[in-house]
Amino acid sequence: MSTDWPALTADLEQLLKLRSIPFGMKLYEDAAEMEAIPRIRRPQHVHTLDQVVGQASRLGWTVGITAEDLVGAQCRAVVGLGSAKTDAWKSGEHMTGVWFSTLEDAAAHQAAMNCVPDGRYQALAVGPLASGKLGDPDIALFYATPGAMIYFINGLQWAGYKRFDFSVVGESACADSWGRALTRREPSLSIPCFAERRYGGVLDEEMLMATPPEHLQKAIDGMRALAKNGFRYPFPQYGVQQDVRAGMAVSYKS
Repeated sequence: MSTDWPALTADLEQLLKLRSIPFGMKLYEDAAEMEAIPRIRRPQHVHTLDQVVGQASRLGWTVGITAEDLVGAQCRAVVGLGSAKTDAWKSGEHMTGVWFSTLEDAAAHQAAMNCVPDGRYQALAVGPLASGKLGDPDIALFYATPGAMIYFINGLQWAGYKRFDFSVVGESACADSWGRALTRREPSLSIPCFAERRYGGVLDEEMLMATPPEHLQKAIDGMRALAKNGFRYPFPQYGVQQDVRAGMAVSYKS
């Protein structure tokens, strides 16, 4: 059964009060498949992948790229485009003295990143989920506040509870979000890094969730169940000096 992406996206936007557009990513072994997407946009300039993601999440564009459209190996490596993971890339020499004190520190950072292996994919498309242009994307993503993110996670944990552990590599945080979700096939929350905020338009209060699409409906069902119990986002403030018993009694039986 095909997914009703407009309805699912509307539910997500309503429950989490999203201020940017939920979007998807899909990798293609043949670039011609990406180019066949109706009204696909192709970059006219060299970009970071953060910028392409920003075009989807802020402008509502569906954009297709190949390795040549990205500024360097760091962006290409995370999604496995081209032959990015050279010995020079693995060494971290380009980040030494910029983000990390020593070559050893930089190499350790590169090794810690979640990246799609090189060699299989020629192209990537990024676009709004609601458009349906990507068919069934490999992963779904959205930006939201920390409060919205914990509510989404609460929804995922409503039924079939699972503890979630996320990663923080620091700079190149795309490895913690779309890199991790593409490779591990599990929900991946990240704190967007400098590059995402400077080049991708990510707001200071935003975090990024990347997940295989099937987790979205599970979280929505969970959030709806929580809403029936009076737990809704945004969370109403109770007051730091109030007697807490009245508030707690609404949710928990004595």
